[in-house]
Amino acid sequence: MDSQSRKYALSAQRTELTEYHIYRELARRTRNTENADVLTSIAEQEKEHADYWQTKTGEKVKPDQWRFYRTVFLARILGLSFVLRLMEKNEGTTAENYSLQAEFFPEVAEFAKQEEQHEKELLEMLEDKNLKFVGSIVLGLNDALVELTGALAGFTLALGDTRIISLAGMVTGVSAALSMAASEFLSSKAEGNTKARQAAVYTGISYLVTVILLILPYFFVSNKFVALGIVMAVAMFIIFCYNYYVSVAKDLNFKHRFLEMAVISLGVAAFSFLLGFGLKSLLGVDL
Repeated sequence: MDSQSRKYALSAQRTELTEYHIYRELARRTRNTENADVLTSIAEQEKEHADYWQTKTGEKVKPDQWRFYRTVFLARILGLSFVLRLMEKNEGTTAENYSLQAEFFPEVAEFAKQEEQHEKELLEMLEDKNLKFVGSIVLGLNDALVELTGALAGFTLALGDTRIISLAGMVTGVSAALSMAASEFLSSKAEGNTKARQAAVYTGISYLVTVILLILPYFFVSNKFVALGIVMAVAMFIIFCYNYYVSVAKDLNFKHRFLEMAVISLGVAAFSFLLGFGLKSLLGVDL
């Protein structure tokens, strides 16, 4: 084995061993027995791969402790589906990577098939409660981003002081959050959803958190136009983070979802900005 092949083999061995410990720990922590079985099965497969690479390198390696703790922590915060799919995307021993190494290690051709088929099937079986309320979170986030960025843009032109703008935005935002939560509860209940109350909570909280993040610039920046610029930047950041999470967790197209949500939010904000300017000039109001 040449030095480059040996280097790859050692890297693959450490990666597989690390993922074996990650999957085992996630299986131990999950309360869902079906998820635990899925994770345990994947862990055993990773252990077999690690053992194979050890026969090639003749060395024992230690798992990547930093990656282990980081991944387990993220799973607790962001959910199993997100973390596991992210691992599959970033994994250094994916099916494509293994296929490229088959010339030097013929046995890994079978690993490529397993990585591409078996693990994908297992991951599809995972049930993640964090994703059950994605629709409710989307409703809260999307409405808050569209409605409040538009309202703040209009207030920025129609009103003069950032404190007045922040007050108007907060009243509007909190009222809308409660209204959205109530609407989600009634809608989910009418559809026979037994989790209507939880759906309403997710909608209300996601709306309220978005409201707070969007209004904060007006509390700390005296120039209202600079504050509005920061609001737009914060809105884009929220849209980016959320769509990245959902695109990874549900294996969706990130670029399309991000652009669609960004264009809608910015379009409404631009229209409201012009509306505020027009009404201010038409009515001669200057606060």
